[in-house]
Amino acid sequence: MTPPFFTTRVLPLMAALVLAGCATSPPSIDPSSLPVTPTLFRESQAVAAAPSAPYQAQWWKVFADPVLDQLVAQASRSNNSLSVAAARLAQARAIARSADADRSPQLGLGAGAVRQTDAAAANRPKTVLSVGASLSYELDLFGKLAGASDAAALDARSREALLRSTQLLVQADVAQTYLNLRALDTERALVRDTLQAYRNTLRLTEVRFREGDVAELDVARVRTEVASTESEALALDRRRAEFEHALAVLVGEAASSFQLAPAEWTTALPMIPAGVPSTVLVRRPDVSAAQSTMQAAQARVGVARAAWFPVFSLTANGGYAAPEIGDLFRMSTRAWGVGALLSLPIFDGGRREAGVQNANAELDIALANYREQILVAFRDVEDQLSALRLLAEQSEAQSRSVASASRATVLSDSRYRNGLVSQLEVLDAQRSELRNRRQALQVRAGQYLATVGLIRALGGGWA
Repeated sequence: MTPPFFTTRVLPLMAALVLAGCATSPPSIDPSSLPVTPTLFRESQAVAAAPSAPYQAQWWKVFADPVLDQLVAQASRSNNSLSVAAARLAQARAIARSADADRSPQLGLGAGAVRQTDAAAANRPKTVLSVGASLSYELDLFGKLAGASDAAALDARSREALLRSTQLLVQADVAQTYLNLRALDTERALVRDTLQAYRNTLRLTEVRFREGDVAELDVARVRTEVASTESEALALDRRRAEFEHALAVLVGEAASSFQLAPAEWTTALPMIPAGVPSTVLVRRPDVSAAQSTMQAAQARVGVARAAWFPVFSLTANGGYAAPEIGDLFRMSTRAWGVGALLSLPIFDGGRREAGVQNANAELDIALANYREQILVAFRDVEDQLSALRLLAEQSEAQSRSVASASRATVLSDSRYRNGLVSQLEVLDAQRSELRNRRQALQVRAGQYLATVGLIRALGGGWA
């Protein structure tokens, strides 16, 4: 038969402990509090379908540019932001191991020597030597230690996702900076070719002025175009230097020693398929990090609630103590003890209640940040998809504009040579053609940058 003590004392205590443990479980998140996510991105349905490279971890290889591959690889090794993120991940993992260690028995060894007086020996001083071991273990009846361990593990997972996010950010920054630089190389070549044409026109105009065929006003106009175009070429040189210096920082080199020679812009432009599913956002690392942070805050609410319940600890110790080293390990000098400790603060001035309120507030903050991160992710994708769609239309319109401006330049030059128009009309036509060609290059660069932006917004690809 069951002893009365067990039924009247132990069973109610066990039931109370089980109910208390349930009371410390983390709160659940209401799904209705999260944003409603569509199945497809709205703008992705407007992007023309075209063959595309499959998703791969090294997403930048879809641009088929060896120099870009080399720069990204160097940044992955030497970028300082990546080093900081990796160190923070190592720190979070160490904290997680420390929190998990609190759930294990704690064993320690100790030795000591004490000089003290002995009342039984007329207060004459004597030395007591001791050596022993101690063992302690906290019973996690209410899940406090488990909750703290889970929260620390989720923090480490969040840091791991933030490391991946930093990697993606650095890779995208390298790609966009490099593409900007190559676009400037092409634009600089265009402006310098135009500058050379203006200089040739100036020499011809000066010869004709000396022969009395044209007025000095024509010479002044051409000189103005030469000086203005020289200024624009120098401005492009300055911008290229800034992009080159930015690349140096990204790859972990000093700007004074880093150099990337001008080259032809041969980078391939990958096509984005239609109907990109919104489910690809689950691999976006900053969204994953926000989710892990929210889950860690949930676990800490349970930890804060567990502070209201008692702490049970088991202890054991054993060792030897003697006044002489020779007697230290004799059987007569050994001593041991086992014990159990129950502690429960009665009055703490509201400290535990404040801890629960703080944990709930942290959960509210983390949940709001998670919702915000989801909305930002959708905005980023829609921004880049709309940019790609509109840039494609703009590129077609700009190509027609370049063709018309080029034709106008040819016709104006022919009419000028036949004496039908002044040189001012020719210069206007040439200026318009240069402006339209530069705008076409900027639209092309925008397509590349938006493609990189979309890959980053989707977490590293669209497949």
